[in-house]
Amino acid sequence: MTRGGKVQDAFLSAAEPFAWMLEDGTGSVTTDPASLNSRRVTQCALSRICGVCAEPLGRPIVLVGTEAEEGRNAFHAPPLHEGCAAALLARGDVGEWRLTRTAAFEFVRPNRDDLDQRVTFQPSSLL
Repeated sequence: MTRGGKVQDAFLSAAEPFAWMLEDGTGSVTTDPASLNSRRVTQCALSRICGVCAEPLGRPIVLVGTEAEEGRNAFHAPPLHEGCAAALLARGDVGEWRLTRTAAFEFVRPNRDDLDQRVTFQPSSLL
């Protein structure tokens, strides 16, 4: 919950979710990790804020991703509030993301030899 209302309400009133908005104010939410703003993704991780509404995270934390990301236990999209994740999926334009509930996550930066040079979020305890 945010101060004064539900987290989901804060998201629904926003033009674009925080982690997907580019510096020029444009952006679009897709399952393609390239649609994420890498600076904002890092900000979400280090400040422990939601990738949708940019409010502080509590528990449970929800990670969203494709079946492949779920299988690897490594997600590109930053952690979200449960209500924000549900609202994001309700938009209908995000493809076939899956929700993974967790109590905590690790923010993993790639090694220089990794094929995928994007950061990932790895849940440490599934709920």
